[in-house]
Amino acid sequence: MKIGILFDGASAASPDQLIIGTVQAIEASLASEGNEIVRLPVHPDAKWIDKLRRARVDLVFNLCESIDGVAALEPPVISVLELLSLPYTGRSSWTTSVTLRKHVVNAALERAGLPVPKFAVVRRGGAIPAVGFPAICKPAAEDASIGIEQRSVVRTTRALTERVGVMLDRWDEVLVQRYVEGREVNVGILGDAVLPIAEIDFGHMPKGMWRIVTYRSKWEDGCDEDLGSAPRCPARLPASVASQLRKVAVAAWRIVGGTGYGRVDIRIDERGRPWILEVNANPDISPDAGLARMARVAGIEYGSLVRRICELGLQRSRDGGTTAERWEKAQRLSGVATKISDLDLFPAGGA
Repeated sequence: MKIGILFDGASAASPDQLIIGTVQAIEASLASEGNEIVRLPVHPDAKWIDKLRRARVDLVFNLCESIDGVAALEPPVISVLELLSLPYTGRSSWTTSVTLRKHVVNAALERAGLPVPKFAVVRRGGAIPAVGFPAICKPAAEDASIGIEQRSVVRTTRALTERVGVMLDRWDEVLVQRYVEGREVNVGILGDAVLPIAEIDFGHMPKGMWRIVTYRSKWEDGCDEDLGSAPRCPARLPASVASQLRKVAVAAWRIVGGTGYGRVDIRIDERGRPWILEVNANPDISPDAGLARMARVAGIEYGSLVRRICELGLQRSRDGGTTAERWEKAQRLSGVATKISDLDLFPAGGA
């Protein structure tokens, strides 16, 4: 099988080389099984689209989470794959668009009756909302914990006003949400299966620091916040709590139309109640990241995880059918008798 690996070209060229390390790991895993691999770095000039079409791949392994580091450009990349009817791994453009906007997905989850901490979004010139204290401030449409630091959590209206004001100098929208004190867990999903639950152990977080996953804790190896927020899998949870977490996570994943693989981050408050923090449709899948760690605990080694992700992408493509087949069904369900041969909008040799 010929597989193209799609990734942000600018991020891959960054000094930390985190993206290219994941590309290499997946490439090695797929090549070891006899697949032909094509690297497809994505750049703003869109030349990657022509390269993708010429490559004639059977499947795209989509690792592209941004273009030049801009997360808002992630959904359009997936839309290109959908437009070209190419099988690809991971989530749809729709799911990606929804989950990138934290207040949008929160509203959908809340409407469905799922537990979400009180929240509001602030734009330039808007009033500072009252969600209670402590409160946490996040960019409304970023991922990878960008914009989240210890100063993101505030205790007073004055501190909240100052933090929001500073953030609005960089972002158009800021999510303000009630901070939930308690344990933080990650629920990984692979296809229809829920992986063993992991927990972020904040036991070694320096005194006086908030127990949150910041940008530094994710990306500055060996720093105090990194060492103070260690992952542990499986999480030590009562069976009844674990069961409830799985149900909440699966319900949230279905609401956003999640496919392939994902992760739902949840806080458990002092009364044992779960609160959804985020539905992550593009969690890190490097060999040492959370999803791979959860999979290993479930007995799924990295190569098998990569293969399963590919299988899920191919299965979704087969289940969905071609554009012509879907249109033929839509016409039939609208009372119109149509054959697929009548729907060829671009016949060979046509204008």
